[in-house]
Formats: sequence, C-alpha cells, structure tokens
Amino acid sequence: MSRLSSKGAVALLALLGAGGLLVSGFRPWVTGAVDDAVLGATRISATGAEVAPGLSAVALSIAAAAIAAVAAGRIARVVALVAYAASVVIAVLLTARVLGDPEAVLGPVAASRVGRTGSIENVADPTVWPWVALAACAVALLGLVGAVLGLRVWGGPSSRYEVADAGAPVAGPRGERVASAWDELSAGRDPTDVGPDPRT
Repeated sequence: MSRLSSKGAVALLALLGAGGLLVSGFRPWVTGAVDDAVLGATRISATGAEVAPGLSAVALSIAAAAIAAVAAGRIARVVALVAYAASVVIAVLLTARVLGDPEAVLGPVAASRVGRTGSIENVADPTVWPWVALAACAVALLGLVGAVLGLRVWGGPSSRYEVADAGAPVAGPRGERVASAWDELSAGRDPTDVGPDPRT
C-alpha cells in the first residue's frame, strides 16, 4: 500500500489513465447502420469525442488535478483531489452512457452529418474502445485511491528554494549571533572574501 500511495505512483497512474482516455477518445466508439432518405442504407461510425463530448477535457482535468495533488500544499491538495474524483466520475458516466445505449448517441451524430437536427434511427453497437476508456478510468481511480491514502503522510512542497528571512538571526558555531551574508552585503562587505591566503 505504501508504494501505491507514493507521489510518483499516484502521478503515474493518473497520467496513464488520462492518456488512455485521450487516446481512446479519438478512436471509433460506436459503429452502426442507418437507413435514411439522405444517407441511404449505409454504415456509420463515431469516435469517442463525438458520442462522449467533453471526454478530452475530462482527461486533461484528471491529469492536472493529479499533478496539483502531488505538488501543492495540504489545503490545495484536498481541493485537487475533489476535482480529481469528480473528473473520474464524469468520465465513467460518459463512457457508461455510450455502452448503455449506443443507438441514442449515434443517432444525433448521423443527423449532424447530413445537416439535420435531432436523431436518425439506427442500429448500433459499441466497439472495444469504450471498454478501453473504462479501463483507463479504473487506472485513474487507482491513482485516486493512492492519493487519498497518501494524503496524511505526504509533506508539503519543498522549501529548498524558498528565500530565507533576511532579518532572521544567524547562529554561529557556539550559538552566538553572527552577521548573515545578507547583513554583510548590506554593510558593503563581500561575504565571500576570506582575507589573504595564510600560506603566502
């Protein structure tokens, strides 16, 4: 479990899930046949982006929320995880809608291709790609579980590169107050100047 809740694992799972959703969205999700006065009897297919509009945006939001969750502070991390969870739920709902009623999502696509509104009657079946999208959602969900488990143990963002307080006292080797490099510069002295080399 500790490996699953590491920041690296969470980011990797989220990016894999989001990537799977993005890739599947450009593939045909539904294929079917229509018998229309304009289209005639013909076969038609539609991509995930057509039958599940917004899927690409949801995939990108999963990736962004996961990155924010592993990089932000505690409060922002909670907000990011809520956005992460909401995005995964939306992706699952979009995919389940296609799998549950492929004719309903293909009909409007067929109508739009002949410049009509509404829907055209059709017979349709989902391809393997909505199932790939569901698998990608499962991977992203696993990353979310890891993030929730790691929420309490993850530290905040690194302070390595933060600017230290210029006015804070600096302790010497015996605990005495010594001038900081900032104080030396303010006084017009070069803190890197250590004097003449005693060997010369």
